[in-house]
This record gives sequence, structure tokens and C-alpha cells, in this order.
Amino acid sequence: MDFDKDKAIALLNKIMEMELAGVVRYTHYSLMVFGYNRIPVVEWLKKEADEGLLHAHRAGELVTLLGGYPSLSIGPLLETHHHDIGDILRESLAHEGEACAAYYELLELTQGKSVLLEEYARDLIVQEEMHADEVNKMLRRTGKTGVYEPPKT
Repeated sequence: MDFDKDKAIALLNKIMEMELAGVVRYTHYSLMVFGYNRIPVVEWLKKEADEGLLHAHRAGELVTLLGGYPSLSIGPLLETHHHDIGDILRESLAHEGEACAAYYELLELTQGKSVLLEEYARDLIVQEEMHADEVNKMLRRTGKTGVYEPPKT
């Protein structure tokens, strides 16, 4: 392995912490949804929490594979006290963007140096980008085909 193993372990721990924060976030969101669309939205949020836990476990397994110690920390938890479905989706989109950036950083570190970590990073980038696209489509108004752009502040 011709890459900075300590940096890879640190990145994987960061990913694990971010994914665990996502589990908490999605679980919290699923409890805060009300209204006519509650059931399908809650099911979708619970599915995202389950997926985050799988991603966190996978990152932790790679930490131990590299001889590291999996973090006992959790990433930052954002609480805006805004629980409109649009607010939840926008927060989710921001969180997924941060996670995707960490996977890209891991890919850059390991590209051409570790097939295992490179393929892991690529796989998770695909999953995160597909998830972001799903959220982006949920944020669009019916009939709009352009990509959702957050309002400028």
C-alpha cells in the first residue's frame, strides 16, 4: 500500500462519524414529519438512516483492516428546529454533499494505490450522488426539469 495509511484511517473515521450523524439526523427527522405525506416520507427517512448505519459500519471495518481504531465520536448534528419537509430535504442535501466530499478526498488519496479503498470510495460516491439526485428531484416543483438550486442568501 503506497499511500498515507494514517490519513486514510483519519478519513475513514471522519466518514464513519458523518454517517453516524446522518443516522441520528434521519431518525430525528422521521419523528418530526407530520401531514398527509407522513407515511411515505417517514419510510424514506428510516431507509436513509438504515443505509447510513451500513455505510458507517463499512467505513469502520476498513479502519480496522488498515490497523486503526474506529472512532467513538459522531459528526456534528445540525438542529435548525425547522421541520418542514422542504427544510429537512435541504438539510439532507447539504449533509450528503459533505459526505460525498469526504469520499472524493479518500478517492484522491488512494487512486492508483489501493484498489480496495479506491473501489470503496467510488461505490460510495455513486450512492451519495444518486441519493443527492433523489433529494434534488424531491425539492423541485412538479413539472420543473431543471436542477434544484438553493435560494441565494
